[in-house]
Amino acid sequence: MLSDPRYRIVDSNKILSPALLLFREIMEDNVDEMIRIAGHPARLRPHSKTHKMAAITRIELAKGIVKHKAATFAEAEMLADAGAKDVCLAYNPVGPNIVRAVDFVSKFPSVVFTVTADNPAQAAALGRAMEAVGKTIGVLLDLDVGQHRTGIAVGDSAARLYHQISTTPGLRAEGLHVYDGHVHQPSLNERQAAVAAIWPAVRAFRDALVREGLAVPRIVAGGTPSFSIYAQLDDPTVELSPGTCVLNDAGYTQAYPDLKFQPAAVLLTRVVSRPTADRLTVDLGTKAVATDSPSGKRVVFPALTEATHVAHNEEHLVLETPRASEFQPGDELFAVPRHVCPTVALHKDVYVISSGKLVDSWEVTARDRRLTI
Repeated sequence: MLSDPRYRIVDSNKILSPALLLFREIMEDNVDEMIRIAGHPARLRPHSKTHKMAAITRIELAKGIVKHKAATFAEAEMLADAGAKDVCLAYNPVGPNIVRAVDFVSKFPSVVFTVTADNPAQAAALGRAMEAVGKTIGVLLDLDVGQHRTGIAVGDSAARLYHQISTTPGLRAEGLHVYDGHVHQPSLNERQAAVAAIWPAVRAFRDALVREGLAVPRIVAGGTPSFSIYAQLDDPTVELSPGTCVLNDAGYTQAYPDLKFQPAAVLLTRVVSRPTADRLTVDLGTKAVATDSPSGKRVVFPALTEATHVAHNEEHLVLETPRASEFQPGDELFAVPRHVCPTVALHKDVYVISSGKLVDSWEVTARDRRLTI
């Protein structure tokens, strides 16, 4: 991992640690590979939850990716501010978020804005709020295809809900949301089989709705592990929504060797102590890297693959390695996060590296839950 010669910094003295570095050329290669797999940028609706940055959104827009996906209103607002004109908030708005949905369509009237729904009462409340201000919002029916996190299973109840969405004032039926977060098998063949088990029922459900005269203009499908499989489907309504691959991480690099993405976001950390003959302490604490993976598996140190992570505290990570004597306080190490999406959210900005030089810093615009809406 990190064998590419582009993982270098000529002068890192101005970079505070722990820091999140973004290697621009590698990130752009990942976006280009995402487009290559899709076959055309128009087939993509990448998820901004991974990067949360207006700067990356503008790069995607410049490459022809005009449709985007978000998980929070902050991400949706970031996308719109960056110039995106087609934004899907793949989240069911409830409570105060229904008011925020009204505020969003009011603030960004030129943006085609879509949310998800999987419940009749939720859809009705959203429709009433929109109708009260003379606005309309797009709604994707969120289908549960096996993850059992959100959504409604294909069947009569789902069909009735889509009819409700299609006929409710204030709502505009925009199709189906088909996220398959349970499809994460390392074997490509197993992932292909999983998608093959999902797709026929989704397609038949869509076709039945169309025969009843309902508009189903799109099916937003898949995530990074499966989007290359959905890309092979001969269906013009499918929109592919990978996310992690734009930056990639150690977890996806190890789990999916068939996907040719490289980690573009890498943590810079420094040795702060060498407390024993076989221990190093670095400044990469839990406030700088996602902790949803078990302790000891949250980051990968390409230069210290044999090291054992023996303690991880708020500001310290203690490594045990027979090579400890090779390092002194102040020495730098690269660490690749296992899960990059929540790691990005821990950093206010990223240091942008191009051709080995620090060239810029980019704000992680949507790391907060709220911007202005």
